[in-house]
Amino acid sequence: NITDVDDSILPKARELGIDFLELAAAETTRFHGDMVALNTRPVFNEPHATQWVAEMVEMVKTLDDKGHAYNVDGTVFFDVSTCDSFGAVSGYDEATMIEYAAERGGHPDDPRQRNPLDFILWQPSLDDEPRWPSPWGDGRPGWHIECTAMSMTYLGATLDIHGGGQDLIFPHHENEIAQSEASTGQTPFSRYWVHNGLLQLGADKMSKSLGNLVSVEEALEKYSPDAIRLYFRRSHYRSTLSYSDEGCDAMERSADRLRHVLREDATSEGEAMDPAPFRDQFMSGMDDDLNTPKASAAMFD
Repeated sequence: NITDVDDSILPKARELGIDFLELAAAETTRFHGDMVALNTRPVFNEPHATQWVAEMVEMVKTLDDKGHAYNVDGTVFFDVSTCDSFGAVSGYDEATMIEYAAERGGHPDDPRQRNPLDFILWQPSLDDEPRWPSPWGDGRPGWHIECTAMSMTYLGATLDIHGGGQDLIFPHHENEIAQSEASTGQTPFSRYWVHNGLLQLGADKMSKSLGNLVSVEEALEKYSPDAIRLYFRRSHYRSTLSYSDEGCDAMERSADRLRHVLREDATSEGEAMDPAPFRDQFMSGMDDDLNTPKASAAMFD
């Protein structure tokens, strides 16, 4: 989904002096360009948060009616004390969850909250922010409810697979689970969780705040899409990966090896080998939680 309204976009648009939708559209176009450049297939559906606010309001109303939410001066919070399994996916203790909530968009010190881990479902908009009507006054949705409403609209109350970075395990995915299961009464919200490791540059995680990003555009100035894709597949998706020019150089040579054997005029020495065992090894790797290092090894063998 395209999160085109949230607590990150609005202040950035204000800083740049442009409409928030203009900023969101520009970044979405840039993302689409990157995905085309990397030779990826288009997704089946791509909902925008601003197009599904009515569904979000209905979901918040359901949570309010069922006693899972409370309203303080137009801000509606989810009450995590009503969710017995809260924290089950992350496995973090309360102190760790509070620490991560403070770092990742939560407000555990907000005196309006009944519990430090409660989170916003709906909030009043500032004067220069977009607003939509709701039973609690004009305002805008919280970040977590956006993803639940959009995914459940298209995929139903239970998802087969839910993905995201490891930094989204808490609070985002934990909050998604709580509000989704509380609103529908059905469990689980997702049968499988696939959390990818984070990308590092040297010893540090790549992040906007650290200013150590290597953009897709910059990487493609040096390397082919094949090399970049092979680079990411050399490690398991759940693992942390360090980006380096040396690593990409090696993958460019590996991509050349694959291109060479696929040429129509390519010749090989010795007898032809039965591909079946290698295909089995490849499929076994992919069936093992998408073990791309194992699958790639079979491909090069």
